[in-house]
Amino acid sequence: MIRLGSLVLALLLAPMAAAAEPDKDGFVPLFDGKTLAGWRNVNGHASTFFAKDGEIVTTGKPTGFLSTERQYENFVLEMEWMHVNKTETANSGLFVWGDPLPAVGSPYTRGIEVQVLINYPKVDWATNHGDVFSIWGATCVPDRPHPKGAMRCLPSEERVKGGGEWNHYKVIANDGAIKLHVNGKEVSGVSKCNPRKGYLALESEGAECHFRNIKIKELPSTNPKPEEVAKLYQGHKLLVNGLDMEGWETEKGAWTVSDGTLRPKGTAPLKTAKPLAPGELIFDWKLPGKGDVTYANQTGKAGVWTRATISLSETAKYEFPAVVGLEIRNVCYLAKKEK
Repeated sequence: MIRLGSLVLALLLAPMAAAAEPDKDGFVPLFDGKTLAGWRNVNGHASTFFAKDGEIVTTGKPTGFLSTERQYENFVLEMEWMHVNKTETANSGLFVWGDPLPAVGSPYTRGIEVQVLINYPKVDWATNHGDVFSIWGATCVPDRPHPKGAMRCLPSEERVKGGGEWNHYKVIANDGAIKLHVNGKEVSGVSKCNPRKGYLALESEGAECHFRNIKIKELPSTNPKPEEVAKLYQGHKLLVNGLDMEGWETEKGAWTVSDGTLRPKGTAPLKTAKPLAPGELIFDWKLPGKGDVTYANQTGKAGVWTRATISLSETAKYEFPAVVGLEIRNVCYLAKKEK
């Protein structure tokens, strides 16, 4: 017979017992090698990210990201990655200090990106081999001035291997600065980052990419200001999987979805297949034209993505009216918490 007090104690200790122990260098795995436990598929299809043979694999479709379930501030992260494309350009990335939801009009988060790219044409503003840069409203200062003045550090030398070969990254993030080591040598970095605390994420960007041996060692906090911390996840769930119309109903062929973006092809409205309980609906929309435009009682600028936040007061299916030239993405929903 188990006493109630013993049962409660066992339940409290269970998560602690399940947590991985640090290795001799203080690292713990960010990936258990078998499942995506500890990660959150933010805006991809169920097939976009999966665990297989000790690796996290992304198909690259649709574009989006797989986020950690918790935030990190200062740390040393090590991982290996491999693109399968041998000749075609293949893109992915590691997002550092990101927000939990995509930026307005984007499939990606605001944060700092550590580039994972091969077979890219030679240009003067980017490389194949270890760029670090801010994206979607984040800011940073590159360790070396960018030739075009961008907030992007180009690496000092090329060390990335080609398709079908594994590359090793070590990312040292501390007090708003990031240093990237590619295959054993530091090649790039940025400082004065904002945010400098947030979620980590793996990117899906059109190409199959594999990740393995992902581990992290956290470093002491350097006390970021509130405005230097990414937003916290509130529980919003994306309602569009990016590849098909699952979860939605309309006349056949009246709406399409392509890489996460919904577009009407006729006049029929688009409705959620199931009623949504009272809560909050967020979505980004864009219309062509000039000047101010209005959709769903929201006003925005023509040709510019606008984020709408709708308060749902009763249980019902939500309906998107069809308008010529309309584009919608990042549809997410949060049920109202019962008091």
